Amino acid sequence: MTLSRRDLFSAAAGTLVASSLTAAFPKAVSAADGVNRPANEPFGYCLNTSTIRGQKVGIVGEVDIASKAGYHAIEPWMGELDTYVKEGGSLADLNKRIKDSGLTVESAIGFAEWIVDDDARRAKGLENAKRDMDTLAAIGGKRLAAPPVGVTKPTDPDVDLRKAGERYRALCEIGEKAGIVPQVEVWGFSKNLSRLSESMYVAFESGHPNACLLADVYHLHKGGSDFNGMRLVAGRAMHVFHINDYPATPDRAGLKDADRVYPGDGVAPISTLLREMRDGGFRGYLSLELFNPEYWKQDPQAVAKTGLEKIKASVAKALA
Repeated sequence: MTLSRRDLFSAAAGTLVASSLTAAFPKAVSAADGVNRPANEPFGYCLNTSTIRGQKVGIVGEVDIASKAGYHAIEPWMGELDTYVKEGGSLADLNKRIKDSGLTVESAIGFAEWIVDDDARRAKGLENAKRDMDTLAAIGGKRLAAPPVGVTKPTDPDVDLRKAGERYRALCEIGEKAGIVPQVEVWGFSKNLSRLSESMYVAFESGHPNACLLADVYHLHKGGSDFNGMRLVAGRAMHVFHINDYPATPDRAGLKDADRVYPGDGVAPISTLLREMRDGGFRGYLSLELFNPEYWKQDPQAVAKTGLEKIKASVAKALA
């Protein structure tokens, strides 16, 4: 996409001023409550259900697995919640099961087209987002990913980032009524919002008190963002961070979601990244998001347990 000189200055200012979001937008930066976390834990640990998607255990099974493995929270995908309801499941029962398991729902993954230029598609996208938020609220959820769905292909039109900020604000206003916070997500393979700076710009330009980011080790690398940029993200302007790793090969252009590996098993600068995030004030949740088909062939409980052990080992190494 093309930015004017004025836009570039605004983007830079947005990046540098991200650390001041606490003062400007108090609601946006309230620290993660972490009621089920030990006081000495710098981060919360969350299981994104994609990590064990291939085993097809369903959301109830995923809750049980996450709890037994020792996670603090779970990050479901809206599609599996919809399936659960269609098959006769009760959201109230699921809410109780999650709470009884000692978990919270810190985030969820949705795919509403909130950012596209087409007015009709965007209106439909906002309707879908509202429905997702209502479903999520019914199970005690707090946040919903807001990736740039609909503007990911090379043939898709460039989106004016200032307009994207306005559209994200509209999404935040819907979330405010539902009690759910949408998180601008960096998608490294997308045509728009592939870089951390672009997502930060959109969040800042929205001017909404709940504006926040959702970043990811894999997507930061895939989109070509320098990991040093995370030093400029105010810790309380991001509540959830997708943690994973990637191998040395294939190269960035050829890297796919399926190539993601456990934290510490690849070549990403995990230790430096976690240390910088901690020092920058991030006290949110590290959510393990993997799509590795080899892990999907294994026992889901073992995968969840191994993933948590790998995260904790990475944190210990980073903060030693």
